[in-house]
Amino acid sequence: MTIRNVRLIQSGKPTVEGAGVHLNRAFGFGQTSEFDPYLMLDDFRGDDPELYQAGFPWHPHRGIETITYMLEGKAEHQDSLGNKGIIDPGDVQWMTAGSGIIHQEMPIGNANGKMGGFQLWANLPSDQKMMDPRYREIKSTDIPDVQLPGGGSARVIAGNVNGVTGSVSEIVIAPEYLDVRLPANATFKHPTTSSHTVFCYVYSGSGNFVPEGTALAKNGGLVLFEVGDEIMVTAGDEGVRFLLISGEPLYEPVAWYGPIVMNTQEELNTAMRELRENSFIKFRG
Repeated sequence: MTIRNVRLIQSGKPTVEGAGVHLNRAFGFGQTSEFDPYLMLDDFRGDDPELYQAGFPWHPHRGIETITYMLEGKAEHQDSLGNKGIIDPGDVQWMTAGSGIIHQEMPIGNANGKMGGFQLWANLPSDQKMMDPRYREIKSTDIPDVQLPGGGSARVIAGNVNGVTGSVSEIVIAPEYLDVRLPANATFKHPTTSSHTVFCYVYSGSGNFVPEGTALAKNGGLVLFEVGDEIMVTAGDEGVRFLLISGEPLYEPVAWYGPIVMNTQEELNTAMRELRENSFIKFRG
């Protein structure tokens, strides 16, 4: 087994999205080839309601999947398929926009005003960009929490840890999405598909992401790995908690305009025209 070396470590960039939500963008537009098949990862944790409560009012998506993972507070969701509900701490919303969906996500702070989590955008391959949209809501109680041999645990949203499979399957990019918690100085080794893009995002504590030398990442640090068969992480003195995400690259051209990601400019033009003409939605459930 070849342990993956670290290709880069970078910090998120402060960004304002939606109707005025302040967040940190771990990666996004301009790094599509490096993180293929993923397009963007936003960390929207916050403790000041004035900086998040305006939320993400009604807006369209096409050609992608959006994956929202809540840590604190809640998010109220509605969409053009008729779905409506609340995403609580530990819950995941996996929404496939496909041919087109219009939705809104409105954050709600907890008793202390804290709210937060992550939103990941995954690209769809060209032959599935116009598939029927679908919505999956995975409750926290349905996400396996696997105890690790070296200490700590891993919540398995998608993928497999020690023979335990996550709740999300049948996704073409074969994603793995883990929430890993390690106590102080514990080591975590995990096999990865050699052809996959693999990265980690640290959101508490710190860890070293190479077996030898120093590749230290702290809260808000993004680690992208080189090619290999497994990763190895050693927690710092305060422990570490991070997302581990991987997927099969698509190696396709990307044409991106706001919440719509297609393969060509012509397809983007079509999507924008259909929005103007109210013919954007192809499927209503």
